[in-house]
Amino acid sequence: MIDKLEYLIALARERHFGRAAEACGVTQPTLSAGIKQLEETLGVLLVQRGSRFMGFTPEGERTLEWARRIVADSRAMRQDIDALKRGLAGPLRIAAIPTALPMVAALTTPFRARHPDVRFTVISRTSIEILNHLENLEIDAGLTYLDNEPLGRVNTVPLYRERYRLVTSPQSRYGERDAVTWAEVAELQLALLTPDMQNRRIVDNLLAAAGASHKPTLESNSMIVLFTHVRTGLWASVMPAMLADSLGLTSVVRSIPIVEPDISHSIGLVVPHREPTTPITAALVAEARRIAPKLEQSGIADPAIAAMQ
Repeated sequence: MIDKLEYLIALARERHFGRAAEACGVTQPTLSAGIKQLEETLGVLLVQRGSRFMGFTPEGERTLEWARRIVADSRAMRQDIDALKRGLAGPLRIAAIPTALPMVAALTTPFRARHPDVRFTVISRTSIEILNHLENLEIDAGLTYLDNEPLGRVNTVPLYRERYRLVTSPQSRYGERDAVTWAEVAELQLALLTPDMQNRRIVDNLLAAAGASHKPTLESNSMIVLFTHVRTGLWASVMPAMLADSLGLTSVVRSIPIVEPDISHSIGLVVPHREPTTPITAALVAEARRIAPKLEQSGIADPAIAAMQ
């Protein structure tokens, strides 16, 4: 039964029978037969079938909700029993928004010092993708915005406030200033994250609130791409203050506070809203609560080192 529920979750994630079968490590006929057997057991049609996957029936959507709960509980039980035998061990999958990626080390470094048998996988995703991955059991935790767009049913641990800086060459316009306004930022040739990123939507709203119209001349979902273009002196960008400091960007470009208004947003850990939670997830939440006061300190050049102190 657990395997068949795993098939259903994979199908919801991939929206394609072949890819779902590949994700589960089985053939497509095996996956299709497993879902068919699940339908026969429950006595309802779960999947709308045609020449391709067409979606779930209302009964299928409800079954999918139960499948996620049951599979999550099954995994939590196995991990809990395993932890009793040999302590915390195994994989821990974390997804983070691009602007929070440098802060992941502040969480994983002290966590590994306490639990050396845990293996980490860290991926970059949009805030919406993080929530979808949590729902589909693809990740164990995420780092994302907590106070801007709806999060749904998750547990959260605030870690720090994201504050915004104009990152630009010292020789460029406003490069010598101690502070700039959002209206002034809009006058520059900007390199910004793509619109699917929540950081970009925040920046767009702040610029619009300042009465400024803008259209960036370069967009990317990579902070490294934005930084390399800023270094040419032809572009400027808006980046979180802690990101600029942790990457050492201020050694080659200037990181200038943006005021009028001076806005900040909460970044934190999100984990599934389930009880009981897995031992690894519970330990990660405890670690996040322990390091949060240190991350919120101003002027942290290396969050990972600060978290270890």
